[in-house]
This record gives sequence, C-alpha cells and structure tokens, in this order.
Amino acid sequence: MSESLGGTLVIGANGFVGSHVVRQLAGRGRAVRALVRNPAKTKAFDGLSVEVIQGDVLEPCSLDAAMQGIDSVFHCALDARFWLSDPSPLFQVNVDGLRNTMDAALKHDVKRFLFTSTMGTLGQNPSGLVDEVTPFNWLDRAPPYIRSRLDAENLLLEYCQTRGLPGIAFCIANTYGPQDFGPTPHGHALWLASRGELKSTLDTTAPTVDIRDAAQAMILGETQGRVGERYIIANEYTRFVDLYTLACEIHGCTPPKAIPYKLGYAVATLGEFWLKVRGKRDQMLSRDAIYLSDAFGPMDHTKARRELGWQPRSLRETVQDAIRWYDERQPHELAS
Repeated sequence: MSESLGGTLVIGANGFVGSHVVRQLAGRGRAVRALVRNPAKTKAFDGLSVEVIQGDVLEPCSLDAAMQGIDSVFHCALDARFWLSDPSPLFQVNVDGLRNTMDAALKHDVKRFLFTSTMGTLGQNPSGLVDEVTPFNWLDRAPPYIRSRLDAENLLLEYCQTRGLPGIAFCIANTYGPQDFGPTPHGHALWLASRGELKSTLDTTAPTVDIRDAAQAMILGETQGRVGERYIIANEYTRFVDLYTLACEIHGCTPPKAIPYKLGYAVATLGEFWLKVRGKRDQMLSRDAIYLSDAFGPMDHTKARRELGWQPRSLRETVQDAIRWYDERQPHELAS
C-alpha cells in the first residue's frame, strides 16, 4: 500500500481486539473513528483522541455514515457466544453484518479492509503445524459458531476475488493480555487462576497470542499485508494447566488440577441433558465448548513474521502483564 495513511474506522471498537486496535492507532497519531453500538461503553479507550460514533453492522445506514472520508476499515465486530442454543444471531452478526460492512467499504472505495477472523477457520493438521493453505476439513464436527466464522471469512475472500475488496483476514488465536474490561471468559479464568480460585481445568492444549500483538498484526497488515490473503496470528501453544501455572506463580497460589478430556466431555453431556430437562438454555459448559478447547494444533505464524514483520512477545510476559492489570482493577471495573 503505497498511498499515505489516512483516516481509520474501527468497527466493534469496544471489543477486546477492537479496543486494542483503537489504542494502538491513536498512539501512532492516526485519525481514529470508533464505531460502537453503545457509546457509554468506551472505557477501554477513554481519554484518547478518538471520534466515537454509534452504529451497528446490522444497520447499513450507520455504516454508510461512518465510512465518510475513511481510508482503512478494521472490522473487529463479532458475536463470539459459541454457547447459544439458537445460532441465528451468530450468522446475523458474523456473516450478514460483515456483508453490510464490505458493501459500505466498496461504496466508499476504502483502500484497506482488515478483518478479524479466527484460528477456527483453519484446516486441522494432526501430523504437523497448521498453516494458511490447508483446506478446512472438519465441517462435520464444527459447531455453529465456527461455521458462522468460516462463512464470514469465505465471504470476505469471495469479495476480494470477485468484487475487488482490498481485504485481508487475520486468523487470531486465543487472546490474553491487559485492558480486558469484559472480561473475556478465558481472560477471567486466567485471573481466577492467579488468585487460587480456579480449582480445575481441562487437560487440553491451545494456541495463544497477546492481545496487543494481535492488534499490532492487523495494523502492520494495513501497509504490509497482501490483499486476498489470510495470516495466522498465533504464538505459543500451551496446555491450559501450564498457562494457569504461570498465572499462579505471580501470587504463589496452587495451580488448578487437570481434568481428563474424556471426563470433561462426559460431564458436559450430562450437564446438557440435565439443563434440557429443567428447560434451561445457553449454558457455556457444553460438548461444543469441550471439543473446541482441544480442537486446534500448533500453528505456523511464519507468514506473518515474514510478510508483516510481526514479532510477538513471550506468553510469560503476556500473563504477567495481564495479571498485573487485573490486580489493579476494582471488581466493578471488570463488569461488561
């Protein structure tokens, strides 16, 4: 991208990834417009020189207004509620919302469209590192949340190929780090572990990445990324028990015990049955959640290092910074 960098629009700006993109863009002196559904929830970037506007990916008129005079769009809006028993909101926000955003971007001739995708769109490779070129090969087991994200990424790539959208996808691993105001479910578990309040965890393994490094990768992609490509944004691959042990070292508490995967899956199966009998829905403990906790293998981020100049920090540094940030917050500050 040889053109000079102009105005930026971050959609989903008060989410974990979006807020860090906003913070880093503003820190570089860029003109930042932040689109949020609720303008009252901007604590993650309060005090920064940011233009906050209200809008929704399901409201095309608000997207059209937001893109006036914008060169680069960072699409960070998504519905990550994998536990929903009715998946229709996932497809509405993740797929239809993306389509609305891309249509507006094409209308306003944006120069770059940076899309927050997920490692869940990558093909599995049990015999080696996961890369960007292995076709998706587990649709028969993918829960609705993953299918919605896969449909979204495929739609983005289709727009790049057939309609000239200058889009780039970033397949981001489980994110950890500071400024997790939600907090995210996995960040909250890390915080509980550091306080000795997480007594057990599944004996499973997953790729991780620092939230600041994920945001940095997207910003690097604005000028260094290739249109129509996707980049793995994942760093260290670790057992959850080892991740939580790092957190426990900070306060000297006892790490959680590891629960075998099969036992966790059996418990989730019984839990789903019991909740169904009681007429309850949308519980986070589910067979899909157990499956996704161990569905991803080690990932090769060579492409991001080589083409974007991406240099992620160590997981230990990420955990230390995250726990330090959590410790400095009051409980009410972490309410969504």
